Amino acid sequence: MSVRELVVLGTASQVPTRHRNHNGYLLRWDGEGILFDPGEGTQRQMLRAGVAAHDIDRICVTHFHGDHSLGLAGVIQRINLDQVPHPVTAHYPASGQRFFERLRYATAYRETVRLAEAPVTAGGILAETPSYTLEARRLDHPVESFGYRLTEPDGRRMLPERLAAHGIKGPDVGRIQREGALGGVTLEDVSEVRRGQRFAFVMDTRLCDGAYELAEGCDMLVIESTFLEEDRGLATDHGHLTAGQAARVARDAGVRHLVLTHFSQRYSEPEEFERQARAAGFEGELSVAQDLVRVPVPKREV
Repeated sequence: MSVRELVVLGTASQVPTRHRNHNGYLLRWDGEGILFDPGEGTQRQMLRAGVAAHDIDRICVTHFHGDHSLGLAGVIQRINLDQVPHPVTAHYPASGQRFFERLRYATAYRETVRLAEAPVTAGGILAETPSYTLEARRLDHPVESFGYRLTEPDGRRMLPERLAAHGIKGPDVGRIQREGALGGVTLEDVSEVRRGQRFAFVMDTRLCDGAYELAEGCDMLVIESTFLEEDRGLATDHGHLTAGQAARVARDAGVRHLVLTHFSQRYSEPEEFERQARAAGFEGELSVAQDLVRVPVPKREV
């Protein structure tokens, strides 16, 4: 059975707190695992969350600030220590190549796994698989930063009433799905488009076109909300979003499930992030992320 869920490993910005680890997020997408922004302590958080190195197929780093990347050294070495049997691909801003290399080879260890480096230069499509297309868009932060988006290919939803009207049943249903036509009846005659699911990951950024493009029509948007509205000036100065700004991106983009994360240590009341997001007009499903929580990707709309 396919599983699509977000495993939250850490939610703190800049420095960890007693209750929040540095960033880290594993997206389970059917049989693959995509690890986003492994900050310091990610390897231990993986153990606590029941995530193994074998679960990782891709690593996507938005930018090379420490709270988003210092865990790379430990994660990469663990992948090799556990001799993960499949290749792993790492995506990261090409401008940070020197930082990636320093983290990859921070200490001596024995390489046993093929780690493919696929640096991001200008956004666009990074990879295409049967389950998804992975894209990147440039964000607006003091250092080069990219957000990521997964889009599942559209499929077809069979319509029982149309199948019955054309007398198609039993094994013939599978046949018309495979072949596209049967006895003069086309697949389009007995089905409709089933929109593929969409997921976006937007970390450190000011409001920008890239954030909206990544969020457009997403079933789940994971987005930073470092500051509350009263500190909007700080957010702009340091290249971040407020909870209200993140919620307005989600609202305007038609997001179904908004996941707020990357919280400044200055705040002790997480419910205020939800209150301000609602005040900004977002009416969909909303989660204020907590460490070691699993958040299911919403089921497809009927």
